[in-house]
Amino acid sequence: MRIFLGPAGIPLAAKGLGIIEGIKKVKELGLHAMEIEFTHGIQVKNELAEKIGEESRRSGIKLSVHAPYFINLASVDPEKIKASKKRILASCEKANLMNASPVVFHPGYYGKYTPQETFEIIEQNILDIIEKIKELGWKCKIAPETTGKKTQFGSLDELIMLLKEIGTKHATICVDFAHLWARNGGKVNYKEVFEKLEELKLDHIHSHFSQIEYNEKGERRHLTFDETMKNPPVEEVAKAILESKKDITIISESPVLEVDSLKMKKIFEKLGYGFK
Repeated sequence: MRIFLGPAGIPLAAKGLGIIEGIKKVKELGLHAMEIEFTHGIQVKNELAEKIGEESRRSGIKLSVHAPYFINLASVDPEKIKASKKRILASCEKANLMNASPVVFHPGYYGKYTPQETFEIIEQNILDIIEKIKELGWKCKIAPETTGKKTQFGSLDELIMLLKEIGTKHATICVDFAHLWARNGGKVNYKEVFEKLEELKLDHIHSHFSQIEYNEKGERRHLTFDETMKNPPVEEVAKAILESKKDITIISESPVLEVDSLKMKKIFEKLGYGFK
C-alpha cells in the first residue's frame, strides 16, 4: 500500500506564493499530495493550469481538486442545478489540465425531498456530468464527498450505493473521516468503514482528515491536532487505514494544513509505516 499525505490548499509555509510554489513546498516538506481549492471560485486560467500539471509530473506530487462550495445537485431550482453542474465541469476542465484527480464536491441537500428522491435526482445529475466528461475525453474522476451535516446528502452508505449505481470508471468517493465522526455524533468504527468501502473494489481511496467540532446537527468547524486528537481518534483512524492495506490519499483540512499532515506522517511512522 501507499499513503499520500498533504494539505488542502497551498501550504502555510508558501502562503501567497501561488500553486506552483505550493507544490514545490509540499515536496520540500516531505509530503506527497495537495488538493487545489476552488471552494470560493475558480481563479486558475488554462495556461497556468497546464504549468501546474507540468510541475505535478516533475515533482511527483499527487494533485486533486475541491470544486466550489456553491453546489446543490438536488435543488428545487433548475437554474441552481444547472449552475452546480457548470461549476463541477469547470473544475474538471482545470483538473484535466493540471494532472489532478479526483474533483471533490459536496453533492447537495435533502431540502423538501425524501432521502430516496434526493438520491435519484443527484444520481441523474451526476450521470449527466459523467457523460460530458466522457464526451470531452477528460481523464479526471469526480468524487462526491461524505458530508458532515445531517441536512446534506452524503452519508457513507448513500455514497457507496450511489457509486455502485454509477460505476467507478469516471467516479470515486471522497471519504471525509471528520465528517463521518460529526454526522454520526462521534460514533464511528473506522475498521467497519473500510469493510464497507471494500464493496466498491477501489484501487485507491481519496480522503480528508482533520479534527472537528460538532453538535446534534453535525459538523460546526474544523480543529487542529493541538486542540484535540479524539474527534475522531487519530491513531484509531491511522490503524484502520494500515489494516485496510489500500492505497490512500489523506488531505489535511486542519486550519494549520501541512502542520497536521506532518504530525499524521509521524503517527504512521510510529505505527510502522515507512514512507518512500
